[in-house]
Amino acid sequence: MEANIAIPTESKDTWSGGSAKPFGASYGKMMMWFFIVSDALTFSGFLAAYGLTRFKFIDSWPIADEVFTHIPFIHGDYPMYYVAFMTFILIFSSVTMVLAVDAGHKMQKSKVAWYMFATIIGGLIFVGSQAWEWNTFIKGSYGAVKTTDGKILQFVKDGHQIALSDFVVGERTDGRVQHERTNGLWFEKEATISSYSIDQVIKGYNADPSIQIKSELINADEKSKVILSREEGSAQLAKTKLVVEGANLKVNEYGNTIFADFFFFITGFHGFHVFSGIVINIIIFFNVILGTYEKRGHYEMVEKVGLYWHFVDLVWVFVFTFFYLV
Repeated sequence: MEANIAIPTESKDTWSGGSAKPFGASYGKMMMWFFIVSDALTFSGFLAAYGLTRFKFIDSWPIADEVFTHIPFIHGDYPMYYVAFMTFILIFSSVTMVLAVDAGHKMQKSKVAWYMFATIIGGLIFVGSQAWEWNTFIKGSYGAVKTTDGKILQFVKDGHQIALSDFVVGERTDGRVQHERTNGLWFEKEATISSYSIDQVIKGYNADPSIQIKSELINADEKSKVILSREEGSAQLAKTKLVVEGANLKVNEYGNTIFADFFFFITGFHGFHVFSGIVINIIIFFNVILGTYEKRGHYEMVEKVGLYWHFVDLVWVFVFTFFYLV
């Protein structure tokens, strides 16, 4: 007796590529989601590494409120104000992107164009602000000294941090000049030297008894850096090997150099994502103007680039939290 075996036919819901749509999403949307998930894992790894490193050096990690205190064209101490403005602009650009996607669903070409334009402007403001923040961070605010044991020492007066220029006078007294091709070996390069010599800084400190030194160590109860007595300050200052102005991958006037390394890498990586999103948005914007998606009968490309833009905004929320708030 022969058994009849029923061979099931392929379900229409099975995703076999082409025009099939798993979970109601097109192939393009699925690929965008795959990219977003993989990129999210990359950012997660970076932020996890930052968190572990900060925990390891928690006693000497720079305090964000003492680092990010600047506003363009305005002098003063405004901790986190400009960073908060940048965050608001990026989140607002996410709102305009939502409105662009919604207008696309309704086939409202002019509204899609205007909301896309607003999103691009928001992205440009954010990237420009981040470039300005980088420039300010690199140039530095006050200046400091680095000791032979790798500690950064800053200077305070009446409880407020002061710049080297506030108490150090005159030009460099050691006769040291910046190495250039005209005054040295043409094939040798040198990092920019400091404005003041070590002797000048020590003499300026000794000449004003009201100046104290702020160490890298953090007072956990007051959440502020420990200020040394004059005697302790003099002892630490005697171990100075370098005058530091600004921050880069080798030295950092704000404290631990690793903080600057992570800052440049993670915010730079995120900034690259925002810049890429702006370029893509500009391309999509011109396609909207030309009526490309109107002819196709849908604005799915706007929706796909919207997914990427929302992801970039969400990542910044985590970067903002890790670097500036915690």
